[in-house]
Amino acid sequence: MAEGMNDEALPRARVRRTRWIRLVWVIPVLALAVTGWLVHERIKERGPEIIISFANGDGLRAGQTPVKYRGVPVGEVVGVALSKDYQRAEVRVRLAKSAEDIAREGAQFWVVRPQVGFGNVTGLGTVLTGPEIMALPGKGNTERAFIGLDAPPVGLGVPGLHIILRAAQPRAIKPNTPVYYRGVEVGLVQKLDLGPNAISADIHVLIWERYAGLVRQGSAFWNISGVNVKGSLFRGIEVDLESVRSLVTGGIEFATPSEKAARVKPGTVFFLHDEPKSEWLNWTARIQIPAAEANASVGATR
Repeated sequence: MAEGMNDEALPRARVRRTRWIRLVWVIPVLALAVTGWLVHERIKERGPEIIISFANGDGLRAGQTPVKYRGVPVGEVVGVALSKDYQRAEVRVRLAKSAEDIAREGAQFWVVRPQVGFGNVTGLGTVLTGPEIMALPGKGNTERAFIGLDAPPVGLGVPGLHIILRAAQPRAIKPNTPVYYRGVEVGLVQKLDLGPNAISADIHVLIWERYAGLVRQGSAFWNISGVNVKGSLFRGIEVDLESVRSLVTGGIEFATPSEKAARVKPGTVFFLHDEPKSEWLNWTARIQIPAAEANASVGATR
């Protein structure tokens, strides 16, 4: 009976084709697609690569040190190497696509590190995060190589009147030294340089825009830095002590003879005296000052 059974009467196994082998390839393909999309987006966001030459590259790290403008990241350091003559550090920076216009002629770059001094504490936010490179955009043609500043600029980009004070010796005057009018701070020293023929010092001063009208032809400037001690046999000792800030950081005061005096042009040169004449202290020029709102951004920019 068994020998005569037809093969068709025997039970047949049903084979179900599973798709799990195909599903195994779905995940890598999706991952590859996502990776490709991320790389594409990253490339789209990449701006130009520039080189900034600094005198000191201490603390600058590839992939860690950001480049910022107005506190917003606009790029990142991608490489640090010595120059061919071993005298400077050449820092390669990749800017963001949205910030590529920063790299133009006249752009300024400087490194922000923590600094603590008399009356001046800066860069404390970089104690834990490390140094940062700050940028100020240029306005000229496109550039790809820049010389970094050795120190943070003072008052750079702040509107106001730029004048020069010429002194035989700028006693205790340095960048960030305040400039006063009747005891009110109205400007600051941006930098010091040697004057013509190196026989004097030129002090570059920025008077904030709100107070620019206080500087007129005939204005007198004098140094109020430190303590001025005078003595005589009959009058004894006289000590003229200015504010504590001017004692440790220096200070410059000025006065203007009359509101009728003509306003001066940028770059006008004045002489910086060691002390004021008594008549200067009696000048009472009535000069109108714009509303305080006009100068509200100065404090945040310094």
